[in-house]
Amino acid sequence: MLRVFDRETSIRTFWILFVLTLLTIIGMQITGAPLITDAAPAGIVTFELIGTFSGSQNIIQSWEGEPMTWAGINMGLDFLFLALYAVTIALACRLIADKYSNQILKDVGTWLALGIVFAALLDIIENIALIKLLLGSQNEFLPVLAKWAAIPKFILVLLSLLYVIGGLYPALRKPSS
Repeated sequence: MLRVFDRETSIRTFWILFVLTLLTIIGMQITGAPLITDAAPAGIVTFELIGTFSGSQNIIQSWEGEPMTWAGINMGLDFLFLALYAVTIALACRLIADKYSNQILKDVGTWLALGIVFAALLDIIENIALIKLLLGSQNEFLPVLAKWAAIPKFILVLLSLLYVIGGLYPALRKPSS
Protein backbone atom coordinates (compact mmCIF):
# COMPACT_ATOMS: atom_id res chain seq x y z
CA MET A 1 0.00 0.00 0.00
CA LEU A 2 1.18 3.53 -0.76
CA ARG A 3 2.66 5.23 2.29
CA VAL A 4 2.34 8.98 2.57
CA PHE A 5 3.93 9.17 6.04
CA ASP A 6 6.26 6.98 7.98
CA ARG A 7 4.72 5.13 10.96
CA GLU A 8 5.85 7.67 13.58
CA THR A 9 4.41 10.59 11.62
CA SER A 10 1.19 8.64 11.12
CA ILE A 11 0.93 7.98 14.86
CA ARG A 12 1.51 11.67 15.70
CA THR A 13 -1.06 12.65 13.06
CA PHE A 14 -3.52 10.16 14.54
CA TRP A 15 -3.22 11.67 18.04
CA ILE A 16 -3.72 15.21 16.74
CA LEU A 17 -6.81 14.11 14.80
CA PHE A 18 -8.05 12.12 17.79
CA VAL A 19 -7.91 15.18 20.06
CA LEU A 20 -9.64 17.34 17.42
CA THR A 21 -12.32 14.68 17.02
CA LEU A 22 -12.91 14.58 20.78
CA LEU A 23 -13.14 18.37 20.94
CA THR A 24 -15.70 18.31 18.13
CA ILE A 25 -17.69 15.63 19.97
CA ILE A 26 -17.76 17.90 23.03
CA GLY A 27 -18.97 20.79 20.87
CA MET A 28 -21.68 18.59 19.38
CA GLN A 29 -22.78 17.46 22.83
CA ILE A 30 -23.08 21.08 23.97
CA THR A 31 -24.96 22.22 20.86
CA GLY A 32 -27.07 19.06 20.85
CA ALA A 33 -28.29 19.35 24.45
CA PRO A 34 -31.12 21.81 23.59
CA LEU A 35 -32.33 19.33 20.94
CA ILE A 36 -33.39 16.73 23.50
CA THR A 37 -37.17 17.01 23.68
CA ASP A 38 -40.12 14.69 24.21
CA ALA A 39 -40.35 14.33 20.42
CA ALA A 40 -36.57 13.75 20.15
CA PRO A 41 -35.44 11.92 23.31
CA ALA A 42 -32.00 11.27 21.77
CA GLY A 43 -31.81 14.73 20.20
CA ILE A 44 -30.29 14.86 16.74
CA VAL A 45 -29.91 11.05 16.62
CA THR A 46 -33.69 10.71 16.92
CA PHE A 47 -34.01 13.12 13.97
CA GLU A 48 -31.49 11.07 11.96
CA LEU A 49 -33.33 7.79 12.54
CA ILE A 50 -37.02 8.84 12.67
CA GLY A 51 -37.62 7.74 9.08
CA THR A 52 -41.06 9.29 8.67
CA PHE A 53 -42.13 12.70 7.48
CA SER A 54 -44.67 13.17 10.27
CA GLY A 55 -42.08 12.15 12.87
CA SER A 56 -39.50 14.56 11.46
CA GLN A 57 -42.07 17.36 11.47
CA ASN A 58 -42.92 16.65 15.14
CA ILE A 59 -39.24 16.90 15.99
CA ILE A 60 -38.81 20.13 14.05
CA GLN A 61 -41.86 21.62 15.81
CA SER A 62 -40.35 20.65 19.16
CA TRP A 63 -37.25 22.64 18.19
CA GLU A 64 -39.07 25.89 17.33
CA GLY A 65 -37.32 29.01 18.52
CA GLU A 66 -33.81 28.93 19.95
CA PRO A 67 -33.35 25.13 19.66
CA MET A 68 -33.63 25.49 15.87
CA THR A 69 -30.53 27.70 15.92
CA TRP A 70 -28.74 25.02 17.94
CA ALA A 71 -29.88 22.40 15.41
CA GLY A 72 -28.26 24.41 12.61
CA ILE A 73 -25.02 24.83 14.57
CA ASN A 74 -25.01 21.14 15.44
CA MET A 75 -25.51 20.15 11.80
CA GLY A 76 -22.66 22.45 10.79
CA LEU A 77 -20.38 20.88 13.38
CA ASP A 78 -21.37 17.47 12.08
CA PHE A 79 -19.77 18.26 8.72
CA LEU A 80 -16.49 18.97 10.54
CA PHE A 81 -16.99 15.90 12.69
CA LEU A 82 -17.58 13.53 9.78
CA ALA A 83 -14.33 14.62 8.15
CA LEU A 84 -12.43 14.22 11.42
CA TYR A 85 -13.89 10.86 12.46
CA ALA A 86 -13.46 9.41 8.97
CA VAL A 87 -9.78 10.28 8.72
CA THR A 88 -9.06 9.45 12.38
CA ILE A 89 -10.72 6.04 12.32
CA ALA A 90 -9.38 5.18 8.86
CA LEU A 91 -5.86 6.04 9.99
CA ALA A 92 -6.33 3.99 13.18
CA CYS A 93 -7.53 1.00 11.11
CA ARG A 94 -4.48 1.27 8.85
CA LEU A 95 -2.05 1.65 11.76
CA ILE A 96 -3.49 -1.40 13.45
CA ALA A 97 -3.68 -3.40 10.21
CA ASP A 98 0.02 -2.73 9.65
CA LYS A 99 0.84 -4.37 13.00
CA TYR A 100 -0.84 -7.68 12.15
CA SER A 101 1.12 -10.49 10.55
CA ASN A 102 -2.12 -12.27 9.62
CA GLN A 103 -3.10 -11.20 6.09
CA ILE A 104 -6.83 -11.56 6.76
CA LEU A 105 -6.65 -9.16 9.72
CA LYS A 106 -4.57 -6.76 7.61
CA ASP A 107 -7.16 -6.90 4.83
CA VAL A 108 -10.05 -6.36 7.25
CA GLY A 109 -8.34 -3.20 8.50
CA THR A 110 -7.82 -1.95 4.97
CA TRP A 111 -11.45 -2.63 4.03
CA LEU A 112 -12.72 -0.95 7.20
CA ALA A 113 -10.53 2.09 6.50
CA LEU A 114 -12.27 2.34 3.12
CA GLY A 115 -15.62 1.57 4.73
CA ILE A 116 -15.32 4.48 7.14
CA VAL A 117 -14.78 6.82 4.20
CA PHE A 118 -18.00 5.42 2.71
CA ALA A 119 -19.66 6.03 6.11
CA ALA A 120 -18.63 9.69 5.89
CA LEU A 121 -20.19 9.93 2.42
CA LEU A 122 -23.40 8.45 3.83
CA ASP A 123 -23.19 11.01 6.65
CA ILE A 124 -23.03 13.82 4.07
CA ILE A 125 -26.15 12.47 2.34
CA GLU A 126 -27.91 12.18 5.69
CA ASN A 127 -26.92 15.72 6.72
CA ILE A 128 -28.13 17.25 3.46
CA ALA A 129 -31.49 15.49 3.80
CA LEU A 130 -31.87 16.69 7.40
CA ILE A 131 -30.84 20.25 6.58
CA LYS A 132 -33.40 20.36 3.78
CA LEU A 133 -36.05 19.28 6.29
CA LEU A 134 -34.90 21.91 8.79
CA LEU A 135 -35.21 24.52 6.03
CA GLY A 136 -38.83 23.56 5.42
CA SER A 137 -38.74 21.00 2.63
CA GLN A 138 -41.98 19.04 2.31
CA ASN A 139 -40.28 16.14 0.52
CA GLU A 140 -41.53 13.05 2.35
CA PHE A 141 -38.62 10.96 1.08
CA LEU A 142 -35.98 12.98 2.98
CA PRO A 143 -36.49 11.36 6.43
CA VAL A 144 -36.40 7.92 4.79
CA LEU A 145 -33.18 8.83 2.97
CA ALA A 146 -31.63 10.18 6.18
CA LYS A 147 -32.55 7.02 8.11
CA TRP A 148 -31.20 4.64 5.49
CA ALA A 149 -27.99 6.62 5.17
CA ALA A 150 -27.59 6.76 8.97
CA ILE A 151 -28.07 3.05 9.68
CA PRO A 152 -25.19 1.71 7.52
CA LYS A 153 -23.10 4.71 8.63
CA PHE A 154 -23.54 3.73 12.28
CA ILE A 155 -22.81 0.07 11.47
CA LEU A 156 -19.60 0.91 9.60
CA VAL A 157 -18.44 3.23 12.38
CA LEU A 158 -19.20 0.57 15.01
CA LEU A 159 -17.39 -2.19 13.09
CA SER A 160 -14.37 0.08 12.54
CA LEU A 161 -14.24 1.07 16.20
CA LEU A 162 -14.49 -2.57 17.27
CA TYR A 163 -11.58 -3.42 14.96
CA VAL A 164 -9.54 -0.55 16.40
CA ILE A 165 -10.34 -1.43 20.01
CA GLY A 166 -9.72 -5.13 19.36
CA GLY A 167 -6.41 -4.34 17.72
CA LEU A 168 -5.03 -2.03 20.39
CA TYR A 169 -3.08 -4.71 22.23
CA PRO A 170 -1.21 -6.02 19.16
CA ALA A 171 -0.73 -2.48 17.90
CA LEU A 172 0.73 -1.15 21.13
CA ARG A 173 3.08 -3.99 22.01
CA LYS A 174 6.67 -3.73 20.93
CA PRO A 175 7.64 -5.72 17.84
CA SER A 176 9.67 -8.79 18.70
CA SER A 177 13.22 -8.71 17.44
